[in-house]
Amino acid sequence: MEKFEINNGYHPRAICYSGFRDGQRPGGVCPSYDQIKEDLEILMPHWDLLRLYDCDLHAERVLEVVKNEGFPFKLYLGAYIEAEINNPNCPWGGGVYPDAILEENKVKNEEKIQKLIRLQDEYQDLVWGLSVGNEACVDWTDHLVPVERVMEFAQTIQRASKIPVSFCENYVPWTDHLAGLGEILDFISIHTYPVWEYKSIMDALEYTKQNYSAVAHKFPDKEIVITEAGWTTMSNGRGIHPEHANIYFQKEYIEQLIEWTTEEKIVCFVFEAFDEAWKGSDDVAEPEKHWGLYYSNRKPKPAMSSDIFKSSILQT
Repeated sequence: MEKFEINNGYHPRAICYSGFRDGQRPGGVCPSYDQIKEDLEILMPHWDLLRLYDCDLHAERVLEVVKNEGFPFKLYLGAYIEAEINNPNCPWGGGVYPDAILEENKVKNEEKIQKLIRLQDEYQDLVWGLSVGNEACVDWTDHLVPVERVMEFAQTIQRASKIPVSFCENYVPWTDHLAGLGEILDFISIHTYPVWEYKSIMDALEYTKQNYSAVAHKFPDKEIVITEAGWTTMSNGRGIHPEHANIYFQKEYIEQLIEWTTEEKIVCFVFEAFDEAWKGSDDVAEPEKHWGLYYSNRKPKPAMSSDIFKSSILQT
């Protein structure tokens, strides 16, 4: 498999992008063409590669904007597959559904895979990679899908496309029950969040390195891509110590993360571009809402003032 680089051999600068603003959410009000254009103009000086999460209207509009405006982005597209089996172990209680919903989800998931194939065919010059799901096999997920089913989805796309196919998941399942899935994928996509695992900023990067190494050891012949790594700037204490969540620790972690992954030529998608108020609970201090390098009003957090975004390290 070819090494994952773009821009004439430059190491890609990658970030997760979801453009839902205050009052918007997936399945509800979607960002407009002009709002997405504004976002991409903000991101363009610093990033080459954008990860999108679903093949929904938001993704369609992002693709349309990139193509119409001639923006120099490549896209990592995904299909956000939904629960096909119950997961009573989901810690927030959201993993159990009526049988009818699970059956509906199976049909919807197949439709999403087919739509992902159509989008990559229509915009293949813009597409860097394809993911058949996001965090659907980890033991705490609220949208559990059997590994065998994810394998079927991956193979369906591989038969229809020459674009590399992966599956985005927390690093832990890759070290055990996703071995068979990993073998058929074109590359492995992992998530690593030291702050979710109660690590201090002093231990954070080393923990990320350990997570990466564990998966790389499991799949020595596969390209390992970090598709989520970041640091929240606020927490109500549910899952993340409040004293660990602030704009200064985010800046420090992002600097360390980018320096390491650039030096090692590891493709790493920083999570994420903008804060998203719709996520998690209604608590304004919910940590899920505050991972952006920009606030939801599009103003930059201190991380974006880092010398890492001014130096030549991102162009090596």
